[in-house]
Amino acid sequence: MLHIALIIGSIVMAGPFIWMALSSLKSFQQMFAVPPVWVPDPFVWSNFTDSLQAMPFGRAYFNSFYISTIVVFSQILTCSMAAYAFAKLRFPGSNVLFIAFLATMMVPMQVTLIPLYLIMDYIGWVNTHLSIIVPNAIFNAFGVFLLRQFMMGIPKEMVEAAVIDGANPAYVYMRIMLPLIKPALAAFGIFSFIGIWNNFIQPLVFISDTSLYTVPLLLAMFKGLYVTQWPLLMAGATISVVPVLVVYFFAQRQIIEGIALTGVKG
Repeated sequence: MLHIALIIGSIVMAGPFIWMALSSLKSFQQMFAVPPVWVPDPFVWSNFTDSLQAMPFGRAYFNSFYISTIVVFSQILTCSMAAYAFAKLRFPGSNVLFIAFLATMMVPMQVTLIPLYLIMDYIGWVNTHLSIIVPNAIFNAFGVFLLRQFMMGIPKEMVEAAVIDGANPAYVYMRIMLPLIKPALAAFGIFSFIGIWNNFIQPLVFISDTSLYTVPLLLAMFKGLYVTQWPLLMAGATISVVPVLVVYFFAQRQIIEGIALTGVKG
């Protein structure tokens, strides 16, 4: 029964993606046929080439890739430093500050979008990639929480032994903590990459130049121009998730290991 339940759950979870992938290979008539045509017959591979020719996906891929890369590495650095401070350093108000930090996770991004836009406009970063990179690079409460929980599981005797030998907090962070939290860093990096790659609302609000568009934003524009060409839209959506699937395929072990170890101690 457990396996049957897992199989049903897997089908439900993977169903929309499978439907999207199959629809990307159908003609318009096959997509809306009654009764539904589950397997394309024939396979319309030209949907992918037509989709790539209809929109500048190459430029959008480059924009999304370099933005995601910068944000991921920046978040790994800033979140690991903050997590180390909350987990291993003692200073007045650390617990209250950590709870207040976690409370920001309860605030929807849409609530802070207008103040953030006003700040970016004041600085002059609207319609630049800096308006997407900088706010995401310096603040991620989930990442701090995830890495802090992992660091809490590291015996304090290791840190104390290093301090007795003369190590300062920066040395402990660089030479002891970072090597020990590699699985958590890998898991967080993957989550961060997926999140920033699929980020839609911030580019939609901050970016107006089409040459600066990211993949999700270009996909939305694609839908507007070809609202009746659903096969091309499905082909574009399938192309947009390829990098995320590649990252997950090669790093799924780190994801599982990092999450499992992080949940050992609260």
